[in-house]
Amino acid sequence: MTTVPAASESPPSTFAPLRHTVFAVLWAATVMGNTGTFMRDVASGWLVTDLSASPAAVAAIQAAGTLPIFLLSIPAGVLSDILDRRRFLIAIQLMLGCVSLTLCILALTGLMSVPALLSLTFVGGIGAALMGPTWQSIVPELVPRSELKGAVALNSLGINIARAIGPAVGGLLIATVGAAVTYGVDVVSYALVIAALVWWKRAPGVDDGLAESFGGAMRAGYRYARHSRELHVVLWRALFFFAFASAIWALLPLIARQLLSGGASFYGLLLGSIGAGAILGATVLPRIRARWGADGVMLGAALVIAAASATLALSPPRWSAVVILLVMGGAWIAALTTLNATAQAVLPHWVRGRGLAVYLMVFNGAMAGGSILWGLVAQEVGIKSTLLISAGALVAAAMFARSIPLPSGDDDLAPSNHWPEPIVAAPIVGDQGPVLIQIEYRIDPTDREPFLAAISKLAKTRLRDGAFNWGITEDAADPSVFLEWFMTESWAEHLRQHRRTSLADVDLHAEVRRFQKGDREPSVRHYLAATPASSDFPSSDIARFKD
Repeated sequence: MTTVPAASESPPSTFAPLRHTVFAVLWAATVMGNTGTFMRDVASGWLVTDLSASPAAVAAIQAAGTLPIFLLSIPAGVLSDILDRRRFLIAIQLMLGCVSLTLCILALTGLMSVPALLSLTFVGGIGAALMGPTWQSIVPELVPRSELKGAVALNSLGINIARAIGPAVGGLLIATVGAAVTYGVDVVSYALVIAALVWWKRAPGVDDGLAESFGGAMRAGYRYARHSRELHVVLWRALFFFAFASAIWALLPLIARQLLSGGASFYGLLLGSIGAGAILGATVLPRIRARWGADGVMLGAALVIAAASATLALSPPRWSAVVILLVMGGAWIAALTTLNATAQAVLPHWVRGRGLAVYLMVFNGAMAGGSILWGLVAQEVGIKSTLLISAGALVAAAMFARSIPLPSGDDDLAPSNHWPEPIVAAPIVGDQGPVLIQIEYRIDPTDREPFLAAISKLAKTRLRDGAFNWGITEDAADPSVFLEWFMTESWAEHLRQHRRTSLADVDLHAEVRRFQKGDREPSVRHYLAATPASSDFPSSDIARFKD
């Protein structure tokens, strides 16, 4: 359940993380980079309306930018956890700069087409997919844990500062000097981000011999995501919210042009109004969250966005549409920051990139799927009816989501290091395995049911942190003896499992250990898969045993 601070407590300032120089420099560079990106997006969003009047084509541009993030977020998260994140970010920025340079050349030469625009937007989405989990994963390296939520909020604030400035400037540039110059300014913005990343002297990681391979890291990330209930809650809430809240984003170019009879500069103004509202929303969000809690913020945001969607369907005056989207921007940043900060808070460092990748996959999948859905609906029933339908669906989804409260994210996920190192007779090669770990407990038979209940909770942490199988058995001859067993794919993975156990899990371990009779600790044994050395042993039998 979400903990709501007492009214007398003063919530931490959103701007506190800016006291840390490295964070402040990278944050400022990212704001400039995102400003250029929003200029590029507004140029592409408006340019496609010149190339095609089809609502499906307009919505496809939105989907092309977000679909790669849905498809590639997991591999991107794995790469962010196993590569040097600073160098990886520099490479991504170079790739995105090349995309914008190509758009600039096509627009300048008059060779732009819908397929070319879709293709390059898709490649830009690939860059965004690679950058998202990587950038978010470095935030805990730049600020202390006590300021993590503030840093996440500042990241969202920075994006929306860029959203306020970028579209407005982009719309102005499109109206005065054309799309080619707009794309060119975006190229310059990537150079600024690269310069900041080159300036940052990131501390090198320590090579402890337990570095993960891509495949192993992918499997470990999948296991964690599969068995982390806290992450599941965040993912479901994100899916419910963004799938139905995406209608305005998908149809905004057509809302500006057809419902409100505006031009490119007015479209930029509408996007800028959303960004300005997000800035205002981010500054007051800590107080709102302190008063209403995370679930209250999410419900309020959904109701405000639904009201904005329904009001826009009535074709209001242009000035009122600007005000409506200003309020919507505040609600959007409230929901986005709340879900993002919660996802950050429930993920330990070792799997943060992969966990955030899963979150971003769901977020962008919901946005991409929603964009395609609402574009197709608008093509059949019209823009006004689509906005009304999406508003009703968002309210219904928000009311249902109240039954799945967000986790507080207050658990201490730092490594506990309370497991003793395994005793071995000789050094073991890291990739040797699989490994069977057995833990024998001796308990009072009358404690059987509470012991099984306690160890079932512990089982989730075993599976989440590295085991691919788990079980609990009892001795048929002695009802006081229970044998817990679990398997990891290699010896190195089991050693990583030791280091992944968090301080938040210590209580679960203690709850199980309290059932142990006497002063002796439960006995632990490690068994390695044995491959016969004899060449006379049939290889087919070895294969059968491995299966």
